[in-house]
Amino acid sequence: MSTTDDAPAAVAQASAIADPAPLGLAAFALTTFLLSAINAHWATASTGSDWLGYAFAYGGLCQLLAGMWEFRNKNVFGATAFSTYGGFWIGIGLWAVLVAPHAASASAAGKDLGWILLAFAIFNTYMLIFSSQLNTAVFLVFLFLELTEIFLFIGNFAGNTSIVKIGGYIGIITALVAWYTSAAGVINGMKGKQVFPVGGPLFSLGG
Repeated sequence: MSTTDDAPAAVAQASAIADPAPLGLAAFALTTFLLSAINAHWATASTGSDWLGYAFAYGGLCQLLAGMWEFRNKNVFGATAFSTYGGFWIGIGLWAVLVAPHAASASAAGKDLGWILLAFAIFNTYMLIFSSQLNTAVFLVFLFLELTEIFLFIGNFAGNTSIVKIGGYIGIITALVAWYTSAAGVINGMKGKQVFPVGGPLFSLGG
């Protein structure tokens, strides 16, 4: 989640570490894809829990580690985003293991998810606004994530599987955009120049 196309190479050269953003985005994308496939009713023949281990190990731990390295890179946006969503996946995993099986009803569990997703949608709203200062690809990740969270919290509050299913489809789009942004970060960082375009900032805040 660097601010310019060639920032990964510049940051790595200045700090002597590789840009952690492509890892964080890839971890976010894969775990989001797995859970969204469940929500979209694509994976009806699966256990429905294939996402759970990756919520801890990849979307959780690896994304959290990427966030910690973004602190080392003095990238406050990347550090906040990756650390928060790493914590999100670990938290959802813990909720699924420790709380959901003991819920009084499926409706009560759905209300839990509704409140969790509403809270993260609030966080994501200001991160969406601030992502406009980075590049178009990162902005689109946060835009589709915002829509995903909105549809999912509404669907879970209402107990409406059709709305949750729409949220699942949007979540799949979110994952694909995040994967593209991750791939762009990898190859652009390797080459030290723009190979996969990510666009520029949408507008300038604060002059």
